[in-house]
Parts: sequence; C-alpha cells; structure tokens
Amino acid sequence: MNKTEITLNKEEFFAEYHRIFTENDLIHFISDELCEKFYALTEYMLEQNAVMNLTAITEPSEVILKHYADSLTVAKYIDEGKSVIDVGCGAGFPSLPLAIARPDLAITAIDSTDKRIVYVRECARRLGLQNLIAKTARAEDAAATDMRGKYDYATARAVARLNILAEYCIPFLKVGGVFLPMKAKSGAEEMIEAKNAFATLHAKVLFSKEFFLADTKNEGEPQTRLIAGIEKCAPTEKIYPRNNAQIKKKPL
Repeated sequence: MNKTEITLNKEEFFAEYHRIFTENDLIHFISDELCEKFYALTEYMLEQNAVMNLTAITEPSEVILKHYADSLTVAKYIDEGKSVIDVGCGAGFPSLPLAIARPDLAITAIDSTDKRIVYVRECARRLGLQNLIAKTARAEDAAATDMRGKYDYATARAVARLNILAEYCIPFLKVGGVFLPMKAKSGAEEMIEAKNAFATLHAKVLFSKEFFLADTKNEGEPQTRLIAGIEKCAPTEKIYPRNNAQIKKKPL
C-alpha cells in the first residue's frame, strides 16, 4: 500500500491501541483522552509523510506498536516531574509519545534536521503539548551551550551505536542523571562494545533489560528491544563530545 493511500479508521485505531498497549504492559496509558491524541498525531504524521520522509512505518497497528508502545517502554524508568532530552529525535520518537503520556515531564527534543524539528513543533502545537520544546541543533554543538549538564535524563532511539551515542548524550546530564538508550536486537552487543565509553565519560551501568514488543495478532520476527540505565557519576570532561568526524572515526 502506498503511504498516500493509508486510511485511518478511528474505531479500529482505538481497538488496536487498547490491544497493543494492554499486551505491552502499558495499561496506565489507556484512556480516551490519550487515544484521541495519539489518533490525531497519527493522522497528521501520515498526512505529512506523504510529502516528507518521516517514517517507513505507516500501517496504523504498526505505528501504535513500533512508534508509540515502543517509545513508552522507557516511561517507567523516568521519575515524576523530571527533565528529559531526546537526542536525535527524528520524527519525534520517543519525545512526542512521552510528552503526550507524561505531561509531568519537561522534554527537550533536538535534531540536526530543521524540517523534522519544524514538524515536531507543529505536532506539539496541534496537540497542546506545553511540556515539549523542539530545537534544531547538532548534539555536539548543543552540549557546548547552557544545555550541558542540565537534564535529569537523556534518551535516544535509532540514532547510532551505543559507544558513539554515549558521547553525544551523557554530557547533557546532571551528575546523578541517567542515560536511557533505547536499542533493538543489537543492544546487548552494543552494551559490551560501549564499556570503555561509559568509563571514559564517568558513567556506570545501573541496569540493562532486554525484552520483546508483544503483538499477538501479527506473526513474524519478534521485535527485540533493550533499555539500559547508565548513571553519570562525575562531570564530563570539556573535550567531550568531540566533533562528529572525530567521534565516528575513533569511537570511545
């Protein structure tokens, strides 16, 4: 099906939202108000996806599972009333679902692609999300501003391998803040690969949990996921993050 031909039946969307959120232990995010907001977000995302490259996932039940439920698996690791930065937010995942489901959080989303940040800002405006700020910025540049050492939590989804991602994200955290990377099936391997990066950036692993996104209605390869909690134990040295070319040429 062409992405411009996707139709969004509201009743079916609500039914799939309830089913998928129940199967993935996200029952506390099931309400008519939240479902309405996620439906509105999906409508606008599919409309904009016809004219700009936001996502390859356009079938409504897959959007609910792989974008919304997946994004909200991180929510239980974030304490109430805290500040969060989503580094490399892309089309707004996990920042938009988190802002919808957790109005207590103060979320900043950054991405180097301005048109995606414009899109995220418009989504926030349409949905009345006053707890989400979106900024066009490269992580290595933003971390040299007053955003450095500012946040309680940093997260990122589908941005880079973990030994690279840690250098982008950890400088944004307060000492005692927690980096919550969201990884797919390579996550366990990347955790091992990133040990030196964590040590260099004065961070320690609090937990690492692998799980599967549940979808009993659709057969196929299991959607393997991993969330880790990495605590910043001391200030990040000023040389980090290095510039993008250095980080990619010689990861920590």
